[in-house]
Parts: sequence; C-alpha cells; structure tokens
Amino acid sequence: MKKIIIALCVLLSPQVFASSGSIHLEEANVDLSDKASLQRGAKYFVNYCLSCHSAKQLRYSRMAEDLAIPPELVEQNLMFTGEKIFDGMGISMRAEDAENWFGVNPPDLSLIARSRGSDWLYTYLKSFYIDESRPFGVNNLLFPKVGMPHVLADLQGLQRAVYKDVEGADGNTRSVISGLEIAQAGRMNAEEYDQAMHDLVNFMTYMGEPAKLERQRLGGKVLAFIFLMIVIFYFLKKEYWKDIH
Repeated sequence: MKKIIIALCVLLSPQVFASSGSIHLEEANVDLSDKASLQRGAKYFVNYCLSCHSAKQLRYSRMAEDLAIPPELVEQNLMFTGEKIFDGMGISMRAEDAENWFGVNPPDLSLIARSRGSDWLYTYLKSFYIDESRPFGVNNLLFPKVGMPHVLADLQGLQRAVYKDVEGADGNTRSVISGLEIAQAGRMNAEEYDQAMHDLVNFMTYMGEPAKLERQRLGGKVLAFIFLMIVIFYFLKKEYWKDIH
C-alpha cells in the first residue's frame, strides 16, 4: 500500500503543480538534434544519476549509435559496473538496500521526462535549497519534502531560501519563500549550471523516446504521401464518374 501511495503521488504531482500555478516552470528549451548537448547530458546522467536511478529501457548500444559516440568510448567512459554494450542502463545497488538507505527504491528514470515534462525536470534540478529539517539537509521548491540529496551540489553549490511576509485571506501574516540565492558556491556559475541542466534534461528527454526525431521525419513523409494520394484519387474519381454525371 505504501508503494502504491508513493507511485500515485509521483504520477499526480505534475498535474497538481500545473493546476495550482504556484510554481513557475522554467523552459528547458530541449533540442534533440543537438548531438553535442546530448553527449554532455549523457555524461552528467551517468556520473550523477545512474548511481541510484536506472534507465533500463535505454541500451548503451542504442545511445552510442544515436549520439554518434564510438562504442569503445561508451565502454571506457560511461559503463562502470561490468555491463555489456547491449545491456540496458542498470545500477548495481540492490532494491532492498535502497529501501533501507532511502526509505524507498529510487525509480527508474527511462520515462521520467515523458511523465513529468522537460520543463518540470529542468526547474526541479535548479530548485534545491538548504533545509536542515530534512534527512539529507535539503528540500526542493518544486517537490516539497523531497527524499533525495542534492547530488549536483558540487556543480551548483548550495542555495538558501529567501523569505517574505505575505498577508493571508484571514488577515494573518506568514512567511513564504520568494526565491533562492547561493549560500555556498559550486564549481559552476549560474550560466554554466543552467547549461549543464539543459544538457542533462535534453538527454533525459531523448532517453524517454529515442526514436522521436525519426518518427517525426517519417511522419512528415507519410503525410506528404497521403496528400499526394488524395489528389490522385480525386482526379481518378472525376475520371471514373464523368460519364455518369
């Protein structure tokens, strides 16, 4: 029952946030044709996400082919736990260990961009802030009481919440978060971190549907063929019925 409740929360939370309008989602500006961005995103995903989160629906061999990365470079730089090039992107952490350490088994991220949305992911990755009341010392504006650490803190640094007082409908004043500011600098400045998160989300969007660009190209050809056949069938119909009408 606990797992079902968690799954429902994961599935429903994007709609909740979208309907409330309380959190502005920043645009990820995904571009699946940018191979260099996808390659950088693969690097960030493998180094910062794949330790806990799997992506079993994507094979290393498919990634190598689509992203124009030689298979030997993938094996040398993006595979660390003895996988084979035709394996899916799995993790070595056992599910029971993950539940003991985190309270829940971290979900597979193969389809996370399709379920959450690219803009949601981009905003989420930029919205961690210091919260000593949480088990890992951080919280997230977009996902309150988040259960994961800020694994990208060495890149972004640590942010603290900036509060302001607002008056509620009942006339009482309360403090709400108005924004975030850097409390401890990371290895990247704001522009560099934004670019890194764009690359990461770009890759995760590709990961959710590797054949998207191919499907779109094929779809255009199919529509062009259908239009051509409609024209041909129209004139055939006129030729066939001309003696009757």
